[in-house]
Amino acid sequence: MKKNLRIVSVAAAALLAVAPVAATAMPVNAATTVNINGNTTSVAQNADVNLATNFTAIAYVAGQNSAQGTKGVVSGSVTATYNGQSYTGNLTDGNATDTAIYSASDKSASNPVDVSSPAFAAGQYYAVIKDVSFNFGSQNAGKKLTVSLKGGLLTTTDKDAKAAESVTVTLNKDGVANFAKVQTPNFKAVDPFSTSTVAWYQNNNVVTSANVTVNAGSNNLVNVSQIVAALNGYTAHELTRGDNGNVVSKDVTSPITVDAVKDQLKAQNIAVDGANYFIAPTSLSLKFTATANNSNASAELPVTVSIPNGKVTTVESVSKTVMHNAYYYDKDAKRVGTDKLTRYNSVTVSPKTTTIKGKAYYEVVENGKLSGKFINADNIDGTKRTLKHNAYVYASSKKRANKVVLKKGTEVTTYGGSYTFKNGKQYYKIGNNTDKTYVKASNF
Repeated sequence: MKKNLRIVSVAAAALLAVAPVAATAMPVNAATTVNINGNTTSVAQNADVNLATNFTAIAYVAGQNSAQGTKGVVSGSVTATYNGQSYTGNLTDGNATDTAIYSASDKSASNPVDVSSPAFAAGQYYAVIKDVSFNFGSQNAGKKLTVSLKGGLLTTTDKDAKAAESVTVTLNKDGVANFAKVQTPNFKAVDPFSTSTVAWYQNNNVVTSANVTVNAGSNNLVNVSQIVAALNGYTAHELTRGDNGNVVSKDVTSPITVDAVKDQLKAQNIAVDGANYFIAPTSLSLKFTATANNSNASAELPVTVSIPNGKVTTVESVSKTVMHNAYYYDKDAKRVGTDKLTRYNSVTVSPKTTTIKGKAYYEVVENGKLSGKFINADNIDGTKRTLKHNAYVYASSKKRANKVVLKKGTEVTTYGGSYTFKNGKQYYKIGNNTDKTYVKASNF
């Protein structure tokens, strides 16, 4: 019998309401796995199948005033990504006792930790799960695949197989990949009552953001390690108030790594080669989150990286005033969402209009780049119309804006479509963005 791999405490459902209660790890198909920052692994690269784990844990809580302590809780799952699809791991024999938890300092996995005991303190742990399989379907039977778990270890069922981060496995006649063991990357057991906080420092001063400069080489190339080195002086610390009100500071593992920078660059569609070089723009925005050692306290560090001799990637733009409420459109003149720009507000656009289905549009520029969103140019520049009759200028359906009479034959710029006033008649917006002036549409 196969069951979805969900290593979950029987008390998991109660975690948000009360202190953690006793836990023997066991598979529960209906359990919900909560993602706690820092415990979800990123997948490896350049493999046929990438595994990822999501383990969460609450440490043993000591009782107060001779009260009994509260047992720890662990929950988790292992998933595989293959050809764009996700597959949940199965416990081949459905036996949850084959899952053991070890302290991160126990590299040999020789002394499992009893999560119901005080030994399961806040800190770093990993799980070793025996007899795990993934069913990729009979259509993949016999395929030989490379399977990777970044930061973890995999052991196939082959005789004399050795544990490795990346292994080769042959799917059986049913398209199933079998593993004798899966060792997860480290995850954190948190202290649910911790009052610690996290802060970023530079030269012993608290900072909430960072600005650094790196220089590009030939062809605007920058190496990821240059950015990591430039941020070397920024460190994160966990602050806890100890006895007598003294604040104890502990170093937090820095999230500023080569891999973290590469992941953020790739998310911004900036290609990084095998030697960690990339063609750098003149400026980059990054963000790093440091998490406390024993709790979920965290602090973000937004980073601006200036690269004076980087490649200029910003497009030419101008600021325009929207004279008539305007919706966004795509390259096919189809409306994008329900957001709109209200009149008299400014918008940054490409200086030249684009003709789409016979109408002129301005493309919106965001963060120095063309956004792919367009605004009808008539809402900004207006349309010149010639009056067929003398016309008054109105502020509302009942009130004239002034004593001016626009003469027949006068050319007037109107903005956007006509408005229908309370009297049921239609009016065009005219004039600048400091007055409310309208002319009856029937006069054109």
